[in-house]
Amino acid sequence: MPPRLRSFIACMGVLVWLAFYIWAVIAIGEWLPRNPWIDLIYYGIAGTAWGLPLYPLFKWSGGAGQN
Repeated sequence: MPPRLRSFIACMGVLVWLAFYIWAVIAIGEWLPRNPWIDLIYYGIAGTAWGLPLYPLFKWSGGAGQN
């Protein structure tokens, strides 16, 4: 697969993932008790954890493991 196509697919994957992730974080956040500390912890973790599931996609789009 050409590198440009891999990059395009990865970009679309990131956009779809972020749209779903943001929706899910907000939906779950509405169920939490209204407490500033809980909000700080929850949104702090959610704000940094979004990139971990994208690692395999970035690795694939970079061409790792190609012959």
